[in-house]
Amino acid sequence: MWKKLRIAVLLFVLVVVAANAWYDQHRVHAWRQAVYVGIFPMAGDGSAVTRAYVAGLARGEYAAIPEFFSEEARRIGLALTDPVRIEVYGSPPNLPPAPPTGSMLATVWWSLKIRYYAWHYGVPPSGPRPVIRMFVVYHDPALSPSLAHSAGLEKGLIGVAHVFAVPHMRGSNDVVIAHELLHTFGATDKYDPVTDAPLFPDGYGDPAQVPRYPQRLAEVMAGRRALSASQQEMPASLDECVIGPATAAEIHWTQH
Repeated sequence: MWKKLRIAVLLFVLVVVAANAWYDQHRVHAWRQAVYVGIFPMAGDGSAVTRAYVAGLARGEYAAIPEFFSEEARRIGLALTDPVRIEVYGSPPNLPPAPPTGSMLATVWWSLKIRYYAWHYGVPPSGPRPVIRMFVVYHDPALSPSLAHSAGLEKGLIGVAHVFAVPHMRGSNDVVIAHELLHTFGATDKYDPVTDAPLFPDGYGDPAQVPRYPQRLAEVMAGRRALSASQQEMPASLDECVIGPATAAEIHWTQH
């Protein structure tokens, strides 16, 4: 009986969360006012390096992200010149659910768990309620040279970004966070899932560039800058990224 009651409570919570997310999603796509993004940083391992980095995060740690969206909004011609605002909140006591692997059922179950996690830990005690919640999980590169897959859910307006806890990676961390944030706005990946190579033309910063290689900029949803037809590299910061026409249409900045 108690098990059934717990499941019923969980389902009720998920229905409420889904209804709120539907309303927020429609409000986001209208782009009539700035979208508040709450960032919840946390240590993803027990490393002293990671804990010290998270504890010492400066107030302007994520300033480059709203600046990037403002610059791209002006370039593309969005009427709203300040589309994204960020608030940084405290660290949740527990890590987000691990990303799914394998079956579609596992992915669906993970999406339910991450929504419950965001409902439980993504409500700040004070300040504006974030429309989008980004859980930024830091890792010591000495312990984790490669990271778990990051994710952004448009339906739940939730993102999980796995990044490195070292100062010189701050710029590339911003790229990962902005990429997942754009997923919550409705943007799709613009890279080959097997090779990670940017897809032409939508995954190129400037597909009309002559000569085509090396690309000067990266399309942020490709996540990499094409150096040649078979070589690519991750941009060092958002200064090396753009929001391309396909992505701009997907997030309702332009008409399809």
